[in-house]
Amino acid sequence: MALFGKSKKPFSFNVAREGEDIILMVDLDEYSKVPSIEDDPVCMAKTIEILMETGTVTKIVYAQKRNYEYDYNEALMLKEIADLFTLVSKGKEIFSYNALMAGPQCARYAAQWYPKLQNILSNMLKSDPIGCYVELKRLVRDERIKSARATDQNYSACVGKYFTVIQSIIERLEKTSIINRVKELLTGYNIGDRSLYGRLFSADIRPDFMFTRLMATYPHYADEIDSYKIDKNTEVTIFELPDNVQYLYHLIPPEFKLSEEKYEVLDAARKIMSEHKPTRSDFIDPARIRQVFTSIGRDLIEELVNFRQLTLTNNDIDELTRILVRYTIGFGLIEVLLQDEKIQDITINSPMGETPIFIVHQDFSDCKTNIVPTTAEAESWASKLRLVSGRPLDEANPILDTELELPGVRSRVAVVASPLNPNGLAFALRRHRDKPWTLPLFIKSGMITPLAAGIMSFIIDGNRTLLVAGTRSSGKTSLLGAVLVEMMRKYRIITIEDTLELPVDALRKVGYNIQQLKVASALTKGTSEVSADEGIRTTLRMGDSALIVGEIRSKEALALYEAMRVGALANVVAGTIHGDSPYGVYDRVVNDLDVPKTSFKATDIIIVANPIRSADGLHRWRRVTQITEVRKHWENDPMLENGFSDLMKYDSRTDKLLPSNDLINGGSEILKAIAGNVKDWSGNWDAVWDNINLRASIKEAIVNFAASTNNLDLLEAPFVIQSNDQFHKISDKVKEDIGTLDSKRIFFEWNEWLKRHLKKQEIVEA
Repeated sequence: MALFGKSKKPFSFNVAREGEDIILMVDLDEYSKVPSIEDDPVCMAKTIEILMETGTVTKIVYAQKRNYEYDYNEALMLKEIADLFTLVSKGKEIFSYNALMAGPQCARYAAQWYPKLQNILSNMLKSDPIGCYVELKRLVRDERIKSARATDQNYSACVGKYFTVIQSIIERLEKTSIINRVKELLTGYNIGDRSLYGRLFSADIRPDFMFTRLMATYPHYADEIDSYKIDKNTEVTIFELPDNVQYLYHLIPPEFKLSEEKYEVLDAARKIMSEHKPTRSDFIDPARIRQVFTSIGRDLIEELVNFRQLTLTNNDIDELTRILVRYTIGFGLIEVLLQDEKIQDITINSPMGETPIFIVHQDFSDCKTNIVPTTAEAESWASKLRLVSGRPLDEANPILDTELELPGVRSRVAVVASPLNPNGLAFALRRHRDKPWTLPLFIKSGMITPLAAGIMSFIIDGNRTLLVAGTRSSGKTSLLGAVLVEMMRKYRIITIEDTLELPVDALRKVGYNIQQLKVASALTKGTSEVSADEGIRTTLRMGDSALIVGEIRSKEALALYEAMRVGALANVVAGTIHGDSPYGVYDRVVNDLDVPKTSFKATDIIIVANPIRSADGLHRWRRVTQITEVRKHWENDPMLENGFSDLMKYDSRTDKLLPSNDLINGGSEILKAIAGNVKDWSGNWDAVWDNINLRASIKEAIVNFAASTNNLDLLEAPFVIQSNDQFHKISDKVKEDIGTLDSKRIFFEWNEWLKRHLKKQEIVEA
């Protein structure tokens, strides 16, 4: 947003209040240099003169196409120099000409010393306080040498006063933050060298059309450990910081690398488009309104380009259009962050403008970023999320849970506002993969083993009830999405979520018979949305369907267990729940959510996913740590009465899920119950175990083929679904041909199909 309506004389200024901030806004639109306290002595001196007039400010903003912003600590360092200059230039007798007079005999020396001292202070203190300090120290040293050699007794008597005045100024300078922080680095300092100011000052830079600030310069004190591009024009660099266990995620988006003429076009276009105030109807279909704004924005930018007689390519105009849409109806730099597939979580804490955005990175875990959102930006995001969700966010409803769908990416968003958050607004975003997760993808990432994938496939085909449990950020919802991919497309599926996270649209596009229901959030009051428990009961009246519940949080647990009992042996019923162990799930379901103990027995399988940390605490990985069946022959406590039986359990030494003796020896009651409904497997554990290993071999083969051919599309849902279909068809054909489900024959046939598929794909691509 432009700070001034028209250009003014350089260093014209005003002071504005924004919440608790007192912002000094300086107009440098007509200034010939890039505004920089650290690099430009004129800019530093003029700013200190302004601070002598305005008093304390919490932020300094220079407006010149982009906005260059200095924070409270940097403004405070300049204010200390401004106060000192006021002291030595306007007030105290101890710094005056008379202060140098030890007597009439000192007049001729004072006449030499005072102009020299005033010249250093007036010319250097405001523009180069470090140089001023060094010059004063050297002046004292030179005069001491001269005094030691002097034969004139009057000189020796008078110079002490001179030393007292200079030393008083030096001591005051040493109390300022600027000198205190660089004093140990001044050996051999060259007057005029401003490199030390680069350690003290660094502007956050943003174009006029943005609210969010971005620390664009690389930290000179950090070590670069990785870099990559999100797209052709967005650069990410990861830095290791010497004084922090967090890494720095440093982002340079395309909007920070545009020419001045492109900035002017964007700023003009944004001002025109901002006259349209979005309404709820605009956001009923966010994808459609985005297309409309993109079309309008492109036409507008083309008109401005032609009017200004600029020469821009179609690619340039497309890029400017994308940026324009991001900063009008979009979510600014949040959209850029969400395009990074390596980002898992985004946290934006209050109060805005004081702390950077934090992320959880796939490779570097918790990182801070170089992005600092402002109050204006946060309020804009909150307003748009209210419109997108149709849910309230106010004093009566200070919590908003919703989803954000952008081109190529989905995320879950939680917003907290006053009075729950006393400092305003705060946001947490969980990035979802734009494509569904699959079991082969989890094998590749190390979260599960091929055998675990085989067991899960067998259980899902066996239409059992299962809960995916884990702590926050453990991958529960992603794993539940992979469960959906394993279900055959011929079955109807109903999903129930308060915040839409499951990959329903992607599965619908590949032919799934799937119906999505959205219910009220457990944290929202006074909404017109249907409650979660009523939504679950409604599914029981919607015909024969598998039921997938996004997350079990509250009283809907009773309705879910009703569905589990009704759906037993007929359809898959599955959901996610917080819990770090099978007993933790039991404790939450029975003691926290008031589900009767006997109803809990309707749970067949609990899959537990938890983050695994390194010994130093700096790294973590997502792993499935247990696949456990819930047995039915217990009365009061499944832990004490052997109600839980692990099929697989995580071993930290090998970093893998290992099969239990119960699984290997055929002691699983659930797996045998599944087998009891299949003629070929009933009473034949070896056949069951053989089929589980067949499924495991197929999943492992997909991962190996993807790696050997560098064709990672084989791990994605469209191919995995095709593979599952072929597995079932081939199994049926082999059974028809030879009368049994011969695993070797099935795997051979499936492998031949895979080769034909890959060859056909090569021909198409050629």
